[in-house]
Amino acid sequence: MEKALQQEITDLTPQKIVEELDKYIVGQHEAKRSVAIALRNRWRRMNTALDIRKEIIPNNILMIGATGVGKTEIARRLAGLANAPFIKVEASKFTEVGYVGRDVESMVRDLVEQGINLVKAERKIQVAEKAKENALEQVLDLLIPPLSGSQSSLHKNDFDLEDENSTKQSPVPAPGSEEELNLRTREKFREKLKNGELDNRIVELEVNLPSTSVQIMGPAGMEGMDGLQEMLSGMVPKKKKMRKMSVAEAREYFTEEEAQKLIDMDAVTRDALERTQETGIIFIDEIDKVANGNSGKSGPDVSREGVQRDLLPIVEGSTVNTKYGAVKTDHVLFIAAGAFHVSKPSDLIPELQGRFPIRVELNSLTEDDFFRILDQPQNALTRQYEEMLRSEGVELKFTEAALRKIATIAFQVNNEVENIGARRLHTILSTVLNEILFDIPDRTDRKEFEITDAYVEERLGTILKKKDLSRYIL
Repeated sequence: MEKALQQEITDLTPQKIVEELDKYIVGQHEAKRSVAIALRNRWRRMNTALDIRKEIIPNNILMIGATGVGKTEIARRLAGLANAPFIKVEASKFTEVGYVGRDVESMVRDLVEQGINLVKAERKIQVAEKAKENALEQVLDLLIPPLSGSQSSLHKNDFDLEDENSTKQSPVPAPGSEEELNLRTREKFREKLKNGELDNRIVELEVNLPSTSVQIMGPAGMEGMDGLQEMLSGMVPKKKKMRKMSVAEAREYFTEEEAQKLIDMDAVTRDALERTQETGIIFIDEIDKVANGNSGKSGPDVSREGVQRDLLPIVEGSTVNTKYGAVKTDHVLFIAAGAFHVSKPSDLIPELQGRFPIRVELNSLTEDDFFRILDQPQNALTRQYEEMLRSEGVELKFTEAALRKIATIAFQVNNEVENIGARRLHTILSTVLNEILFDIPDRTDRKEFEITDAYVEERLGTILKKKDLSRYIL
């Protein structure tokens, strides 16, 4: 497993990581450099001598910047590059032990769940072909059941996997017999299934209903309760019901069922735990909300500092019990982020500050940044609208002047109302395109729309002149 982890990030040099992030995120070069170095350091650590490897701990990162400047997106894209378990949590959702709410250890348990899902998805790809073959035989048994007492094709395939030197032979049906006719019919239908000729035929099969979970109330943080809950849920017999569906749907259902049978969940758990410990990334947003920025006041500050003290052992490195086993957080990368409008990083308790040695300040977006966000990224918002309308058979185009105009308005409104970063573009573009999106396809038969700066001015000019309205509309 360790070799596989190394191979996944071998080609990800810091320069290449930044280049990949540049495809989706505009600007914030310092933040990209910091996370690229942190990711590459994981590969470097795994290629050091064993005696020093355990001593090398990740340099956790604290991102400081206003909302909508790319903090979360940088962390999420980074995890995608490394194919690593990743979760985003909000520090304000956690409470000190003894208060009602989520305990901080739950973030590690959630990270393990992500690791399990990640590895299971990879294993499904590996067994996909075998699962499809088995599913086809299951559907074939519904359409042309094997004769009573004869061996189904599915079981025959499993039998053929026995030792090649086995002297056992499958009985050959006599020519013209009922068994021989059944086998020939099955073979014809097997070919039709493979060619998709029977996809629309309706079949009836017995399906498993989702199991009813058994809820057990226990003290907060008692992970053993989760294990007991899972065990009791497993003792409840699965409910089944007959359902009618198309052959295509039945194949999908059986493929999923067969894939679950072919996956070794013990191996999945082992790999997921190791991947979580070695490459997991936890993004803690709104860390500034638990800083003691209002130290002169009483009340919630006690809980805020309590959350920080509960976070400390997790970030420093501790062992958390999960239903899949114990997980060490020593080498999990923590990226914390916050706007720090009211408080400042120095308001965090000193011990927690020390666990985030890399400080990166993200810049507020400029007018030029807004234009580049609209024009350059692979997932640019303008491209998303173009693709959505293309599904209606309509071509939507934005002129460069229109993009410049939208960028200018976004920058202006952020300065005058509330700075919400790139999220302002969602509001403005939806207002600009609102009429077009509503009219298609019933009220217009136009197949092309070009958004110009004049059109943007027409749609937004009146609103921008009404300062009070712009607070609510844009």
